[in-house]
Formats: sequence, structure tokens, C-alpha cells
Amino acid sequence: MAVGLAITSDGGNYNGRMTAFVVLSCMMAAMGGVIFGYDIGISGGVTSMEPFLKKFFPDVYAKMKEDTKTSNYCKFDSQLLTLFTSSLYLAGLVASFCASSLTRAFGRKASILTGGAAFLSGAALGGAAYNVYMIIFGRILLGIGVGFANQAVPLYLSEMAPAKFRGAINNSFQLSIGIGILIANLINYGTEKIKDGRGWRISLALAAVPAFILTLGALFLPETPNSILQHSNNHEKAKRILQRVRGTEDVQAEFDDLIKAGEISKTIKHPFKNIIQRRYRPQLVMSVAIPFFQQVTGINVIAFYAPILFRTIGLKESASLMSAAVTGSVGICTTFISMLVVDKVGRRFLLINGGICMFVMQILVGGVMAAKLGDHGGLSKGHAFLVLVLICLYVAGFGLSWGPLGWLIPSEIFPLEIRSAGQSINVAVNFLFTFIVGQTFLSMLCHFKYGLFFFFGGWVALMTAFVYLLLPETKNVPIEQMERVWRKHWFWNKIVEVDNEVINKTEA
Repeated sequence: MAVGLAITSDGGNYNGRMTAFVVLSCMMAAMGGVIFGYDIGISGGVTSMEPFLKKFFPDVYAKMKEDTKTSNYCKFDSQLLTLFTSSLYLAGLVASFCASSLTRAFGRKASILTGGAAFLSGAALGGAAYNVYMIIFGRILLGIGVGFANQAVPLYLSEMAPAKFRGAINNSFQLSIGIGILIANLINYGTEKIKDGRGWRISLALAAVPAFILTLGALFLPETPNSILQHSNNHEKAKRILQRVRGTEDVQAEFDDLIKAGEISKTIKHPFKNIIQRRYRPQLVMSVAIPFFQQVTGINVIAFYAPILFRTIGLKESASLMSAAVTGSVGICTTFISMLVVDKVGRRFLLINGGICMFVMQILVGGVMAAKLGDHGGLSKGHAFLVLVLICLYVAGFGLSWGPLGWLIPSEIFPLEIRSAGQSINVAVNFLFTFIVGQTFLSMLCHFKYGLFFFFGGWVALMTAFVYLLLPETKNVPIEQMERVWRKHWFWNKIVEVDNEVINKTEA
């Protein structure tokens, strides 16, 4: 049964509807985002819980409770503590390259299923841990799950969605991440109050719930038509799935484009070698620049360490966890708004305006902390509330722009023959700089102090200029006709025109 209105994409004359089949499939796939968000949010809350610190990181606990000489900015500075958080992303970086081969050879569904199984193992080990090595190994298993899921899920969403609604459907991945972060923050707030001091175990083990849903759901997910054509010659099956997901029998125009893309894809034996060719230069640059910029916004400073950050400015344990939940709620609301408007106002508009908002908020937060927070003591309630409001506005800017679009744009710009390789590069760069930011933040906070927010603000200004100058608009462009946006761009056309002969052959 199909729901919604029939649409024809602006660029490809494709027929189709937003069907219930697409919605349900994408909801299940996006559960990978919930797990990713849960693992991001849970670590920051758990590392601010005193029983957890006392058991696994006694030096940090002693510094927080007894040391009156250490600066506010340095009380949580521990490389082992940050390794607990960031080891997930280092494992995800390595796993994403393995996921590329699996996704290309066996389809998006296989990678999602593998990711779900790894999530289940990591959640079980984390909840049962009795020493720091078990805790970190559990995070590594979760990282393997994240590497597989984040490589496959955005591709799955982009390939299943009609071109006109691709932005909204793909943004559901970031919405799911936000929901996962909020759930984690609320669970941390509740488990922190458990008197026997074992609340952190519940927080870590509950990651198994969305992991189980993803793993079970992946068994019933249909493979995308693009993927079927890429790793098999079953045109009948691919067309049948395409008709089902579009809610119409008349899908020939889109199916013909998919066949052409599939045939080209099969001629590419080494996608990582091919992606460095000149005609793919714009996509390669974006697959590196976009995830890099997404991380140097400083958002994971908030996502990982919001409770620790709020404790740094003087809030108590429960208030810190609740403040983190508030910022998570803001992120969900603004990501949902982004879903509603991204296919109307476009990607560039949201990225530029979101970047301006984030830049201003980073500068203001740094200014308040520079003026009002010394090395000892805390902020007044009024100034602490002001910092919370500014951080919420910063999160709102991210939720409208770089949060969802950082996953959407890389997943929609690659031609099929290099799509799995391009997405792997995107995920790997994302995880590499997530790991670097996560591993160095507490040390940077200790040394840069309030200047850290000016540091991230400078990057936000640079990336906003990058979007204005170098990122073309991709809204409503069919995913298999995306190469035309580079050929019309003032800068990239000079590079891709060199390979016009090759491009013309692919269009013939």
C-alpha cells in the first residue's frame, strides 16, 4: 500500500510515491543511528558518575573530590578516561574499510546485520565489566558495530528514498542519533540515582535493546535495487523491489538509470583506486572535507562530555546529567525541523546559516567562561544557566545543518561504482577526527581553557566559507544523475571537464 502524493523528481522524470514500505524499511535501518547516538551519549554520563570513576578511574575520582589545587579545567584530564570514550571511534574507523568490501559484495543489508551483532556483543561485555580492560574492549566491539552500521545505513536510506524526499529520509539517520543521545542522557539521569552504585552497569547494558531491534529487523529488510544490480544480474528482482518501494509499476526511467550505473559499477574492480581519478575529485574532496568539518565544529565536545563540561562550570552530578538531556532534546527538535525543510530550502542554505549560528554561540560561550570562570570555584547560577542556553542554541544550529547534512551529502554525491568506497572514506575520516577530538578534548580543555571554544569557532567560520564557495546545491537531483552538479559548478567544472569524454560514454 502506498501513502502520500505521486511525485516526479525535478531532474530525472522518475515516477513514485513516498510509500509505507519505504518509511518502515528506513525506520528500521535508522535504528543503527539510535545505537550510535546511545553509545555517544551514554559514555559522557557514565564518566561523570562517581561510582564508575571510583571503580575504574580512581585517580580522576580523587582529583575531583579531594584535590582543591587542580584547575576546574583539568580535573577530568586523563588519557585512560578519554580512551574509554574514543576507543569506539578508532575501532569504527578500522571496521568501516572492512564494511566497504562487505557492502559492495553482499549488499547494504549484510553490513547492517553485522553491525547489529557487534553492538549486541559490546553491550553485553560493557554491562558485565569488572575491570577497565573489559570496559574498553566492550567499547571496541561497539565501535565495530558503528563502523558497519554507519557505512551501510546512510547509503541504504539514500538509495531507498525518492529523489524529492531523499534529504528528509536521510536526515532521519541524524534524528535517530539525536534520539539515541537523548535516551542515553535520560537513562543516565535515572541510573545515577540508584543507591547501590551500579547504575552505570544498567546504562551500558541497555545498549543491547536497540541493538537487538536492529539485528532482528535487519533480517527482514529488503535490499536496495541499486545494491541488487551491483552484485547480481537479477534485473527482475531489482525492478520488482523498485516498483514496490516507489508504489507504482511505471519505474522504467529510474530503472534504466540504475542499470547503467550498475553496469559501470561492475567494470570497477578497485573502487578505492578509481576514486582518486580526476573525474571523481569533487566527490573525494567532499568525502574528506565534510566529515572533517563536522567533527571540528566541536559538537562531540558536547555530545561526549556535556555532563563533564557542566560539572566543570560548577553544576552538581544530577544537574549536569539533566542539562545534557536538555541539550539533547534541542538537537532532536532542530534535526526534525531540518528534515521538514531540507528538500525545500536546500543544503547550502541550512549549512551556511547553521554555521553562522554555531560560530556566534561558540564565541559567546568562550567569552562568558573567560570572564566569569576562574581556575577554582564555579559559575554563579545565572551565568551557568546562560552557558546552558548558549550551548542549546549552538546545538540547535548543528541540528539544523552539519548534524544531519554531514551524513546526507556524502551519501548522495557518489556514483554507484565508487559509492561504497566513498562512504567508507566518509565514515573513516569522521571516526578518525571523532577519535582525535574525543581523545584530546579533556587535555585541550586543561591547557586551552575557555580558548578551546574560540578554537572550534574558528573552524566553524572556515567551514562556512568552504560551503559558500565550493559546495554545489544537490536538492531534488536524482542520485544517479548527481554528476551534473559538478559540471555546472564554477570551480569543479574546470576539473571534471577534463574527463568529459568518459562522462559522455557513461551517459550514452
